[in-house]
Amino acid sequence: MTTVHAKKGAVKQRWLLVDANGLVLGRMASEVASLLRGKRNPIYTPHVDTGDFVVVVNAEKVKLTGKKWEKKMYYDHSGYPGGMNARNAETMREKRPTEIIRRAVKGMLPKGPLGYAMIRKLKIYAGPDHPHEAQQPEKIEIEGTKA
Repeated sequence: MTTVHAKKGAVKQRWLLVDANGLVLGRMASEVASLLRGKRNPIYTPHVDTGDFVVVVNAEKVKLTGKKWEKKMYYDHSGYPGGMNARNAETMREKRPTEIIRRAVKGMLPKGPLGYAMIRKLKIYAGPDHPHEAQQPEKIEIEGTKA
């Protein structure tokens, strides 16, 4: 019996919908990263993008445990001296709620061109509406991640 490796054009990618309402950030992000990588697919091949498109809605209603809303910090740097910008998770939720999920999922994907292609298949929206109805995404329930 030989091992079957997926080819780039032979992979049929689905559209999946995840509702982040009440889900714990890290647990949800690991499941979304697994969907983007294609680890649930029987044809999974580590060096080929076999993952699906994932639409995450209600990003502003994601949960963090403990005191992470006040203590978890997000850092950016402009590249210039003194150009560091630090925000806590609560400020990020108010200004850019989709960025919290994007950063969590991006850290769980492989680095390099393959990971960059995978993160482009992630679509995140703060509210319950999204413009991807034409793709008919199927709703995925992520188990055991409710706060």
